[in-house]
Amino acid sequence: MRATLVQIEVDPAESAGDRRSRAAALVRAQAGADLVVLPELWTVGAFASDDFAAGAEKAGGGPTAEAMSAAARDAGVWLHAGSVVERDPWPDGPLYNTSLLFAPDGTLHATYRKIHRFGFDRGEAVVMAAGDRIVTARLPQAVLGLATCYDLRFPEQFRLLVDAGAEVVVLPAGWPAARLAHWRILVQARAVENQAYVLACGTAGTHAGVEQAGHSMVVDPWGAVLAEAGPGEQAIGCDLDPSRVAATRRDFPVLRDRVLGTPRPPGAATPS
Repeated sequence: MRATLVQIEVDPAESAGDRRSRAAALVRAQAGADLVVLPELWTVGAFASDDFAAGAEKAGGGPTAEAMSAAARDAGVWLHAGSVVERDPWPDGPLYNTSLLFAPDGTLHATYRKIHRFGFDRGEAVVMAAGDRIVTARLPQAVLGLATCYDLRFPEQFRLLVDAGAEVVVLPAGWPAARLAHWRILVQARAVENQAYVLACGTAGTHAGVEQAGHSMVVDPWGAVLAEAGPGEQAIGCDLDPSRVAATRRDFPVLRDRVLGTPRPPGAATPS
């Protein structure tokens, strides 16, 4: 399974429309990959909360969805298009930080509304509503678990994704450079403790006065960093072997020894 993470620079001097066109071209350039991943809120900037309302879209019918659907179809790839500011119901409903996953034929296959909103008493935490649903998506090669940025700090969510069958967790982000060390540690920790691949795709550049960390990463089920970007705009590709997830869980069966947490329903399968 060939995965490519496209670390997009978010520059407030570039219009959202121009950035959509540029991102679509970057996706089309990845033809031959199986899965392409974009960052969180790359059309507006994850910290530009004052612009969220003006940049809100219909998740399945806004300009970003239309551009990314066409790009996925043209490239023939599964495309996790990062996330957009969704307003639902349109046009007066609450805002959500919503990820979009497109199939190679351009259809919208899955959406995920970010559960953990960053900002404490300001920014996203105040402006946006929270999602309330764990989301997985079955691709021909593997089951994806969907999470977004600040979700990374909440291991409970990743455990629920594993229980739902996730083998590869896709995490678009707009992570600040000031906490780059946390990013690296947490991405590897989520991979190790869940014995899953983690594809963590961040943004580059500076917006709303916040320098972005970049350093998108692909980490395998044993915690090894298979690929890592630098701080600037960059695409990184990596070959994944989904069978390594089952092999790691079989050969080092820590998930089998879980004691605390929500009990499995009667008859539920133990992760292999």
